[in-house]
Amino acid sequence: MTLISLLDLAGVFVFAITGALAANRSHMDIFGHIVMAMLPAVGGGTVRDIILDAPVFWTSAPIYVWLAVAAAVLIFFFPPRAGRRLTLLEWADAVGLALFCGLGTAKAYHLTGNITVSVTMGVVTASVGGMLRDIVINEVPLILQKEIYATAALIGGLVYCATFNHFQNEPLSLLLCGLAAFAIRGCALIWGWSLPSRGAPKNGPTA
Repeated sequence: MTLISLLDLAGVFVFAITGALAANRSHMDIFGHIVMAMLPAVGGGTVRDIILDAPVFWTSAPIYVWLAVAAAVLIFFFPPRAGRRLTLLEWADAVGLALFCGLGTAKAYHLTGNITVSVTMGVVTASVGGMLRDIVINEVPLILQKEIYATAALIGGLVYCATFNHFQNEPLSLLLCGLAAFAIRGCALIWGWSLPSRGAPKNGPTA
């Protein structure tokens, strides 16, 4: 199994955990947990593959679906304390973002060789599934809240393209991309980093 396959599995599981945590906060049944786990786990990657006209990654490897189901069952039967759910969701989402922005960028770059398209697909892979998760439970998506979110994925994607072009080393590029995205998103969560806005309410949303 390749490094990208392992990271893909890890990203799917972590993002599935965030969906199951959201379902748990909304007091859904086990089926609701599974559906909510699936949305962030495969949503972004599915949209990416459709746009790139590539085979949808999970249709040829059912293990991705079973990982999402396992995450849902885990959270349903062993839920965290109520006060910790949102914190766990935010940090698990940050890990998923760090993994998926690199994987999405790498896949698009190897298919297209275009940096703009690749970075965009990295952001799509990292954020669309979480948006679907949050919309379904009637919450403002994390990508639209004031702390930096999509920007972290964008910078991570740029780091991947720059380092891969220079070093031609996939594992190193994925590592640096993930670290950059996670560090920026983590700082945003801890210190409330946000982009400057104009003409928006003081606490208005920003990417």
